[in-house]
Amino acid sequence: MNAQPDYRIYATLLETYDGLLRSDELYEKYWGFSDNPPMTDDEFRQKQFQSVIDRINRVPMKWDDCEAADRGTAFNEIVDCLIRNCKSDKMEIESDKDLNIIVTQYNNRTFTFPIDVCREFADYYKGAIPQVLTEAILQTRYGDVLLYGYIDELMPTSVHDIKTTGSYEIGKFRHNWQHVVYPYCLNQNGNHVTDFEYNVLQINKNGTYETFTEYYAYNPDTDIPRLTAHIESLIEFIEANKELITDLKIFNKLKQ
Repeated sequence: MNAQPDYRIYATLLETYDGLLRSDELYEKYWGFSDNPPMTDDEFRQKQFQSVIDRINRVPMKWDDCEAADRGTAFNEIVDCLIRNCKSDKMEIESDKDLNIIVTQYNNRTFTFPIDVCREFADYYKGAIPQVLTEAILQTRYGDVLLYGYIDELMPTSVHDIKTTGSYEIGKFRHNWQHVVYPYCLNQNGNHVTDFEYNVLQINKNGTYETFTEYYAYNPDTDIPRLTAHIESLIEFIEANKELITDLKIFNKLKQ
């Protein structure tokens, strides 16, 4: 094994690349029924291609500065503060017990959540360690890859990722890679955790809330080969489009 990894890759990038590989499937899902789609399938694939390049180059995405993303960040922070029993150093958080709501100010936006919903999540994670950086080396035929990412909530026997959404369907996150990457990294470091949950808060348009759990069990016998194959495919993409990459962190370099 090399002293330094050849590549640095995180789970979100793997998901963005997966979107490119599944562009035909996604196009059919979104607009296959439409007589007047907003773009052709080739245009959609090019958009997915550009999303991967932009993610590698750490170009701010529209998603990175939208209300839905900020709402999710705000909710995560509230839950973390309740678990730690501390104030936030990232945003303003206040509770109004008369109205039974918690109010946050984040990124020039105001969000409110019912106190009982916030406490339901925090109580579920009692004893958890929030925002845990996990990383490990994965060996591939193209060299060593440092996989890394932040776990929302790490419990003694399980990993949890908090999701907020306006619409949930069963298996919504099956193409995500967090439920493979995070357990892999933990196990490589001697933490034998196999259970992974996406804990989902669905925020309905009428102001009501629903919660769902999407469960996965990490199986190294099947998941490591699948993870390795996906990463090797991504590396091939990276090398084939090297001239478009301006942020060299993915090559474990800070600057040219």
